[in-house]
Amino acid sequence: MTRDASELAHRLAREAEAVCRRYLSNGRRQGRYWLVGNASNTPGRSMFVRLQDTPRGPAGKWTDAATGEHGDLLDVIRECCGLLDFRDVANEARRFLSLPRSNAEPSSNVAHSRAPVGSAEAARRLFAISQPVAGTLAEVYLRNRGIFASHDDGALRFHPRCYYRPDEGAPTEIWPALIACVTGLDGRITGAHRTWLDPDGFDIVRLGKAPIDTPRRSMGYLLGNAVRFGTADDVLVAGEGIETILSLRCVAPTLPMVAALSANHVAALQLPLQLRRLYIAQDRDAAGDFAVAALTKRALDTGIEAIPLSPRLGDFNEELLTFGIDKLRGSLREQLAPQDVVRFMSLTAAETG
Repeated sequence: MTRDASELAHRLAREAEAVCRRYLSNGRRQGRYWLVGNASNTPGRSMFVRLQDTPRGPAGKWTDAATGEHGDLLDVIRECCGLLDFRDVANEARRFLSLPRSNAEPSSNVAHSRAPVGSAEAARRLFAISQPVAGTLAEVYLRNRGIFASHDDGALRFHPRCYYRPDEGAPTEIWPALIACVTGLDGRITGAHRTWLDPDGFDIVRLGKAPIDTPRRSMGYLLGNAVRFGTADDVLVAGEGIETILSLRCVAPTLPMVAALSANHVAALQLPLQLRRLYIAQDRDAAGDFAVAALTKRALDTGIEAIPLSPRLGDFNEELLTFGIDKLRGSLREQLAPQDVVRFMSLTAAETG
């Protein structure tokens, strides 16, 4: 921790109860502690903040008994206000303490606060504070879906405590989640997709998703945009689900692909100007048929060749799980244009022999 951070944390600790009343307003005092759900001001009692020095530790320190996380009041300000940079956290702390801004910190007329719920800015912040997939429950989830190499090109991350609210009036729940960034053609993040995961493991009914009503939700601006794997040039594969696209990436890891997240969004997908051939990975249902027909028409109208890719079962992830990677590889090789097989699908020793 820097000297400036230490000094700010010490000053905040001297005003610990006032800090809690301001930033953790959904909690309440109990003895020498402030009790609340977590550092983001969720109602509850699992997190406790010391309001004065005790034999167990100094004032201003907090511990979340549910997760084992701990920190100081600067962390509370960061989480409660949805801030990412320390400069912004320090400025907010100085504002609360009525201190001048540090000369080392450029002034700004922008008021930093929590981004509107469901907005593109909230999506960008969520993705920024999430962590890489490797070594997390998200990696376990993907492996249980038959995806052993993510080939995600940085589009996927993991958040161990992602908020979930069943409906507007219900209390907030916390579940681990696979986070995917949704981007436009210019690469700017416009949204995020969350797949909440079951920390207790995988079962054949939920396929590793959390036991909640809607384990998949998106936020931000999605129409025309997508979760992108690889950089599209003249050839692209478009489909609905992240797992569907990653299943295909397992057998063609250098072929650029996008997951539009729903059939309607597949139909409305923005296409790169340089695109010459578009493969559309179909989900075998009425919505999937509509998406293929609508996107095919739009592609042909702009001079782009459109080729549907059809799974033997409901989607390509189901095909991967049922028949295995070699069968999926063979199926895709039969459906790609010959030049794209050579370009994007390396031959195995068995195929070359």
